[in-house]
Amino acid sequence: MEIELDIRKSVNENAAEYYERAKAMRKKAAGARKAADETRKEMRKAGKEIEKEIEGEKTEKPKLRERRERQWFEKFKWFVSSDGLLCIAGRDAKQNETVVSHYLEENDLFFHADIHGAPATVLKNGKNTPEKTLTEVAQFAASHSSAWKAGAATVDVYAVEKGQVSKHASGGYVGKGAFMISGERKWFRNTPLGLSISRNADGSVSHSPGKGIRVVPGSEEKGKLAKKLAHLLGADVNEVLLALPSGDSSIADEKKVK
Repeated sequence: MEIELDIRKSVNENAAEYYERAKAMRKKAAGARKAADETRKEMRKAGKEIEKEIEGEKTEKPKLRERRERQWFEKFKWFVSSDGLLCIAGRDAKQNETVVSHYLEENDLFFHADIHGAPATVLKNGKNTPEKTLTEVAQFAASHSSAWKAGAATVDVYAVEKGQVSKHASGGYVGKGAFMISGERKWFRNTPLGLSISRNADGSVSHSPGKGIRVVPGSEEKGKLAKKLAHLLGADVNEVLLALPSGDSSIADEKKVK
């Protein structure tokens, strides 16, 4: 090891200078070690924070889609007329019984298509209702009947009051989902089949007279058409399926909705 000495200084002065240099270097080395220790601490702290974030991401439960709260009438076929009146219809024989026994009241009207395989349809507060709503309900009842699946263009529909609907016939009790009608009926002859499918503000889908996309009996399978309508309406496909009649359908004027 070579040591440079200043010949102008004494041995003690040179030694003192080297001592001061060594002391300064030790001080710098201690500062460097301290800085390195601080850096390592910060790195370990940062590493733990990252680990916590990663662990949190692993354990965080996926967010579930918020389910819409359904109204009581949505278990049935339903729509709201242009005059703001609610109409419900059974989806099967059991629901037909429920619609009549639990929801048909004195101020309501009962509608039924004049064909085997048609739902019990009830217009709430239907007495003294404008003809426009009566026609809309007749078309709704017709469209959810077996006439749709048969590909028919029209079918006759009638309406009666609650007191004219009974489960009892002269020969005994009628079958499940069927009813005896007495007295004079109000007829809606040659009612055309067709529904206007629309997405409502709450996300539900229903027939909405004068709005939405018009659907008629056709050649497209129900599930396939439901997917197409869901895309066009920005709606849930399951909501669309609940609103469509049984059987194949077509969009009335597909060019207008593309």
